[in-house]
Amino acid sequence: MMKRNHIYKTVLGLAIAALTLTACSDEWDDHYNSLATGQQGGSLWEAIQKDPNLSNFASVVKACGYDKSLASSQVFTVFAPNNDCLSAEEANQLIAAYNEEKGKVNDDDNTTVKEFIQNHMTLYNHSVSSLTNDTIVLMNGKYAYLTPDAIDGNKFLSSNQHYDNGVLYTLGNQVKFFSNLFEYMRKDNELDSVRSFFYNPMYYRKEFIAEQSVPGGIVDGKTVYLDSVFIQQNDLFDGEFLDARIHSEDSTYLMIVPTNQEWKKMVDEYTDYFVYDNSVPDRDSIAYTNSRLAIMKGTVFSRTFNSEAALQDSAMSTNCIMNYNYRRSAWGADTLHYYEYYKPFASEGALSGATAIDCSNGIMLKSNNWKIDKEQSFHQIRIIEPENMSAIKEVSTTKNSAGDDEPTVAAIIRPVPETFEDAPDSLKKNPFYNVVSNNRFVEFEPQRTTVNPWVTFNITDVLSNIGYDIYLVTAPATAYHWNATNIQKLPTLIRCTLNHHDLDGKVVEEEICDRLETNSETVNALLLAENFKFPVASYGLNEEEPQVTLKVETRVTSSQLRSNKYTRTMRVDCILLKPHEDKPMSNN
Repeated sequence: MMKRNHIYKTVLGLAIAALTLTACSDEWDDHYNSLATGQQGGSLWEAIQKDPNLSNFASVVKACGYDKSLASSQVFTVFAPNNDCLSAEEANQLIAAYNEEKGKVNDDDNTTVKEFIQNHMTLYNHSVSSLTNDTIVLMNGKYAYLTPDAIDGNKFLSSNQHYDNGVLYTLGNQVKFFSNLFEYMRKDNELDSVRSFFYNPMYYRKEFIAEQSVPGGIVDGKTVYLDSVFIQQNDLFDGEFLDARIHSEDSTYLMIVPTNQEWKKMVDEYTDYFVYDNSVPDRDSIAYTNSRLAIMKGTVFSRTFNSEAALQDSAMSTNCIMNYNYRRSAWGADTLHYYEYYKPFASEGALSGATAIDCSNGIMLKSNNWKIDKEQSFHQIRIIEPENMSAIKEVSTTKNSAGDDEPTVAAIIRPVPETFEDAPDSLKKNPFYNVVSNNRFVEFEPQRTTVNPWVTFNITDVLSNIGYDIYLVTAPATAYHWNATNIQKLPTLIRCTLNHHDLDGKVVEEEICDRLETNSETVNALLLAENFKFPVASYGLNEEEPQVTLKVETRVTSSQLRSNKYTRTMRVDCILLKPHEDKPMSNN
């Protein structure tokens, strides 16, 4: 039922370290063999076991199951810290940490595996020479700088020791692990709540990739794989949720996150805004996801579009829409700028007052005073444009002579031109150009003179238990043509009925105005309801039959029509559901 159930999938860089990666031979082996100090007999694991000064490293490797990989035919390069920089006590602590997390987290997220074992290994042969000046990718996806005598500045004690399945180096220092934004969430106790959301198995999971795995035959009608490749996927990272690869070492971001105290405060508040009726499948799961996405959407900023100079003016998150045409399509107006924050580091700016933490792919801003206003993010103005014909649910009908339903009103899209070419010079400029939304409105013209016509509009993506001021915005006939007749310029009287669901999914019908008179001389925002709160939300639902509709009908009597006091023609610019303010929007 969620509008966006799955966003396109992302392969985490850290997943290349899966123990069962497809066995393959490195085409560069012969090239690197010439740089080795000599072909040594046996496997990397045998060499590590035989070196008494690598005994502590060997104990961790074996405890984590990597002895099997280093004894296999797969090619690795290992940068092994010796006992001088990895004591027996430290090795035991690493093993204890591994066992504590084993079975509780994904294998590739085990702290000892990711931050120690994989941080000292890479796939394939990597020998060095006096000309080496390379960046290599470690098995956890981290980049490391390789020079003739060091890795990331850690000097080699020995180098280019070539064995049957790779190259061995020894180090007098451990290679430092540098967390990316996604990984840092796991390390900071003040971010437990954010971590629980991003690492939730509902979004973050391991998936088997058959096309990259090595099949070994068919057993009982099913393919059995000799080597299986898995990738880690997280539905929150990409697409329309966050659209940010915060796990990637190839991207650079600024990201603001709330501490546990701020998170709890917002979840307690926001949960009420995402209450779904009992008939919605998976309602609890949808409510859980959307209430927390409401916090996290608009919190990641790509440095590609947010340089230090640009951030002095505004911060454009990965959820903002930069293209003005797309803004109009997504939000109903190109002037809206959700998820983009002006003067973000000013005293009350969205990013101000947070603690900056350096990560391998950017900066984490940890905030214990959250300043992103919900009306800058998820609590948006809903604009329903009637010229978008999906916005019209149905119109009034009557039976014709053949007994078939026939509309009693025609919906005609009227453009609002910038100038009237056939008008006198003094009237050529249209005063309603760029005043009418999208410079178009819909004229609902009666097809029968004996009945008051009506039209019902679909309204989607509303929040629950949060105030909306509901407006019907009408346009004058002169917005379409300067020479409108006096009859065309007449106002009309309308009645509006709002239908929505209750908690049990039953339809509630509420008349919210009756005999409200339109202003025929100007664009007119008619306040239909102030601080209206829906008991249930439709936000994020893909609704074939929207649960919220607004019926607008004329209430003009036959005598009022004959006396030319009112017309039954309605000209609707748009319907607005605006976050409630202390002062309602002007009717002019």
